[in-house]
Amino acid sequence: MGLDLLIKNGTVVDGSGMSRYRADVGVKNGRIVEIGRIRAPAERTIDAEGMIVAPGFIDGHTHMDAQVNWDPLGSCSCWHGVTSVVMGNCGFALAPCKPEDREWFARCLTAVEDIPTEAMMAGIDWTWESFPEYLATVERLPKAINYGMYIGHSALRMYAMGRRGLEERANEEDLRRMAQAVSDAVRAGAMGFSTSRASTHVTPDGSPVASRIADWEEIDRLVGAMAELDAGIFQIGPDISGGEAQRVFLERLRRVALESGRPVMLGVLATRQGVDPNPWDYQTGWLDETAVAGGRIFGQATTRSINAVFSLKSYLPFDGLPNWRELRKLSLEEQKARLADPEMRRRLVADEAQMKPRDSVLQGGGAATTDPRKPDYDNLFPMLDVDWEDPSVADLARQSAKHPVETIIDLCLENDNRVFVQPIVNESPADVLGILRHPRTLATFSDSGAHVCQEMGSSLQTHLLSYWVCNKQQFTLEEAVRMLTFDNASAWELPSRGLLRTGYAADLVVFDEERIKPRLPTVEQDLPGGARRLVQKADGIAATIVNGAVVVENGEATGNFAGRVLKGPVADRYPD
Repeated sequence: MGLDLLIKNGTVVDGSGMSRYRADVGVKNGRIVEIGRIRAPAERTIDAEGMIVAPGFIDGHTHMDAQVNWDPLGSCSCWHGVTSVVMGNCGFALAPCKPEDREWFARCLTAVEDIPTEAMMAGIDWTWESFPEYLATVERLPKAINYGMYIGHSALRMYAMGRRGLEERANEEDLRRMAQAVSDAVRAGAMGFSTSRASTHVTPDGSPVASRIADWEEIDRLVGAMAELDAGIFQIGPDISGGEAQRVFLERLRRVALESGRPVMLGVLATRQGVDPNPWDYQTGWLDETAVAGGRIFGQATTRSINAVFSLKSYLPFDGLPNWRELRKLSLEEQKARLADPEMRRRLVADEAQMKPRDSVLQGGGAATTDPRKPDYDNLFPMLDVDWEDPSVADLARQSAKHPVETIIDLCLENDNRVFVQPIVNESPADVLGILRHPRTLATFSDSGAHVCQEMGSSLQTHLLSYWVCNKQQFTLEEAVRMLTFDNASAWELPSRGLLRTGYAADLVVFDEERIKPRLPTVEQDLPGGARRLVQKADGIAATIVNGAVVVENGEATGNFAGRVLKGPVADRYPD
C-alpha cells in the first residue's frame, strides 16, 4: 500500500530536543506512518534535501475567533509554520451570544481586534448562540490549520447578564448560569476558560471589558466548574498596570491555582511603563513559588518586544492633531504630495508640540495607536529589517539634523509601506531572553488575529528561529523547535501532536534553517469590506503540512483545507 506523502532526504528535528538526524518521513491518512529510509511509493514526494523537517509549530495565544469565519487559510500564522492555534484568549470570544446582541458583541470586540464592526458583521455568518454551537460551526468551516478554543469570560458575562455584565457584580443566578455554560463548553471540547484583568483591555468607550467587572469570587466559581470535571485550562490576561497592582493580582491568582488544581496560564512581561513596575524575574520567581506550593502554572512569552505599529497606511502618532487630522482624510497619493510641501511640513512639525505628554499609565497597542502620547523618539524605530537592531527615529534625526517628525515624514515618502514600531512591553532583548530561558515559560504569545493594524506578533515562530537561533545563537535549533512544538503540545495536552513520531498527526513544516526569516510587514486591505490589516509573511519555508495535506508551499496557499478543531481531553468522555 503506497503512501499519500513522502518527504525524502530531509534532516529531522523531531521536537523532543534530541539531536537531529537524516531520515525520510512517510504519511498516510493524515498520520506519520514511517520514519527512516523509505522505499515505498507515494502519491506525492517532496525532496527536502538540505532542509529541516520538524513538527508543525503550535501557537497557544491567538485571537482568530472572528477571522476563522472568513479566512480559511489562517493567515498570518500559516505563513510562519504554524499548524495549530488556540484562540479565545483573555476572555474575548464570539460565543455564547444571543442573536439580538451580535452587533453589540462585535462592537465590544472592535477595540481589541481593531477590525471594524461592519467588517465583522459582513464577514461572519453568525448562526450560533451557545459555545458548543460555535465550536460546531468552526468544525464545519474550511480551514487550513487546526483550531482549539477557550470559552471567554467577557462574552460569557455579557450573554448571562446583558448590559449589567459591563457594570455589576454577578448575582447567584448569574453565577449558576455562567458556571453551567463553562461546564457545557468544556464537555463539548473547549480547551478551558479565559479571562482578563489587564487594564489595557477596554471597550470602545474606554470602560473596562466585562471580565474586569467580575470579582475574584466569580472567577473562583467559574474555574471551579472546570475543577469539578478535572479538566480545562484557565488562561488570564494579567494586571501589569503597576508593581503593587501586579503583586496583589499574582497573590490572588495563586489561590485560584492552588484551590482549583487547574493549569493556569498568563503572560510574563517586562515593562518600563506603569507605576513602579516589577522586573520580569519577580514574575518568573512567582511561577516557581506557585509550582512548589502545588500549582500547575505556565508563563507565556514573546520572542521580541510587543509593539504599537504605525505607518502612513494605518495609524501615525500625530493623527489626532489639527493639521494632521485634515491631511489624513486625503487619499494616500494626495497625502504624499502634501507631505512633500515645505510649508505643510512646517505646520505638521509644529503640531507635535500639542501632543499629550507621556505619563506613567500603561498603554497597550490599541491605546498607543488611537490615543497616543508624545513619542519617545529613542523608543520609536523604523523597521528597516526584521532583526532587532534598527536605529531609532531619534538616532536618524540626529544624523540628519532634522526634527524627528520630519524624519518620520521622510521615511514615509521614501517607502509608503514603511512600518514604525514603538515597543510597549518587553523593550529589552536581554529581558526577553531571560523570560524565554525560564523552564516554566512557553514561546507562544503571538496575539495573532488581534490588533490587526496596531500590533504584529504573528511572526513569533520565524523570529525565534532567525533571530535567537541563527543570528544570536542563544538556542540550538533543536531547543527552539522543542519550544515551539512539544512544549506547547504538552502544556495544552494535545495528544499526537508536537513530536515527529510514527502514529502522530502529520502536522509538519519543512524549512531552510539558514533562510527562515519573517519578511517586513505591510498594510493590506484584505479584510471583509476592504478593511485594512498588517500582513507579514516569511521566507525559507518550503512546505507546511496539516493532517497530511500540504497547505502552504513556498509561501503560497495550495487550496487544501485539512485543518481540524482540537478539543480538550474531556470531550471524549461526553460524545455527542
